[in-house]
Amino acid sequence: MTVTASIDDSSKPFCAPPPVGQAKEAWEIACWTSLVVGHHLLYFILGMGNHVLDQPGPTVTSSRTEGSVISRLFRTKSIPQILADAEHPDHRLRKTLTAWDLTCLGIGAIIGTGIFVLIGTAIVGDTHRPGAGPGIVLSFILSGITCALAALCYAEFSAMIPVAGSAYTYSYATLGEFLAWLTGWNLILEYGVACVAVAIGWSGYFNNLLKLAGLELPYWATHAPGGSDGGIANIPAALIVLLVTIILVIGIKESARATGMIVMVKLAVILFFIAVGAPAVKPENWTPFMPQGFAGVQAAAAIIFFAYIGFDAVSTAAEEARNPQRDLPLGIIVSLAICTVLYVSVAAVLTGLVPSNKIDIHAPVAEALNLVGFKWGAAIVAIGAVAGITSVLVVMMLGQIRVFFAMSRDRLLGPWLSKVHPRFGTPHRATMLTGFAVAVLAALIPIGDAADLTNIGTFFAFVLVCLGVTILRYTKPNQPRPFRLPFMPLVPILGMLACLGLMVALPQLTWVRFAVWTIVGILVYLLYGLKHSKLA
Repeated sequence: MTVTASIDDSSKPFCAPPPVGQAKEAWEIACWTSLVVGHHLLYFILGMGNHVLDQPGPTVTSSRTEGSVISRLFRTKSIPQILADAEHPDHRLRKTLTAWDLTCLGIGAIIGTGIFVLIGTAIVGDTHRPGAGPGIVLSFILSGITCALAALCYAEFSAMIPVAGSAYTYSYATLGEFLAWLTGWNLILEYGVACVAVAIGWSGYFNNLLKLAGLELPYWATHAPGGSDGGIANIPAALIVLLVTIILVIGIKESARATGMIVMVKLAVILFFIAVGAPAVKPENWTPFMPQGFAGVQAAAAIIFFAYIGFDAVSTAAEEARNPQRDLPLGIIVSLAICTVLYVSVAAVLTGLVPSNKIDIHAPVAEALNLVGFKWGAAIVAIGAVAGITSVLVVMMLGQIRVFFAMSRDRLLGPWLSKVHPRFGTPHRATMLTGFAVAVLAALIPIGDAADLTNIGTFFAFVLVCLGVTILRYTKPNQPRPFRLPFMPLVPILGMLACLGLMVALPQLTWVRFAVWTIVGILVYLLYGLKHSKLA
């Protein structure tokens, strides 16, 4: 079913008569978009079961034909072209990662600040949201189910299109260049803000370890400028970012190996907490289970979603996997499953050890061990937290770099960023730029509300991935799929609804910041990406 519409002054069957002057282009955008959206609505209403719309979308021509801004906004990049670009000698990444490496990258990215820090705020609540109390267990399950639905969509996409870029690349193949750009732009928000926040968190735990050892860095060297106590720069945060940058330049295999060792340390710490705390649990601390009702559980699920962010970073390393069709779905699903079980267990033990209103929001796990007699528990947890946050930083920076790399390869960003080092086989320029930017921001800027801002960018990417995998299943039914999403289209639809439901629970200020970031991204695309795109 092909609809041909000429978007010029005679397009009255589809739209009202166009205005003149500067408003005409906005009118064209609205008309063209309505045609595309209408086509896909018909697609799902009429063709869900019999592929009636396995035909191309609307063919739109304009009085400016191929030069139309509108037609370029929605151009898609074919899967064969995406795969061919990934094999170009100038942009080919080294394939060294196994299923074990990918699973370690997933666990390394997921377990970090969420379980060691944010769980306290989610249980107790703050001025912006009610606390979940012992119902935090349900919050982790709710967030875990949301991520599982999105993870299945990521698994199908990553096995079918095993290239760098993750949700950005998937959107480019299904939803068009403009939405792909917005996805990539918001992935930059997700990974960029997360890297800065994680580096600052690492600095805090590292300083605590030094204090336990009888050492203490001066205040000015551990805090960003602008405070009343005379901070100059958060030097430990900048140094750990630069160290991670060096590791990422040297090679992905070395990065994965280092992450694997770190993962073993933090898993040991978490299992230690569960083993020591479980016998001391007092069931009466679980009553009332939901002191603020389901609203508290939902609000907590929206904030601790930050604890799950990371499994999607596995898909950004797809291009460097030896056997991506088999190993990527395994790495994504297994890492998420392991972390969900650990999170629920930690939440149950923590709320059973300490009454909800007495949990320390700054170091909830360490203080819980202190209360049950393990005074050295703070040191053990601090070691686990430093290890955990280090691996999160490695994988988050890896994700940020690979998104930069993919967008640069498509010429939506400067093409110099996609150059690959001749010896190490890594995108060294994108790596050094990311490392420098994150180090400077981590040293000089105190980041507040970082988790909320990271979450909303991730939710946006998840919604588009769920939508894209559904569209591609019916527009490209014969495309080889090493991993097929079960219960299509129920799983992606539920995934979209779950993400949107948790987005609603985020504070209003987060939505304002997200809107400002998106508007800036649109301007950057219109001023640069639209003209320089490889598809232009």
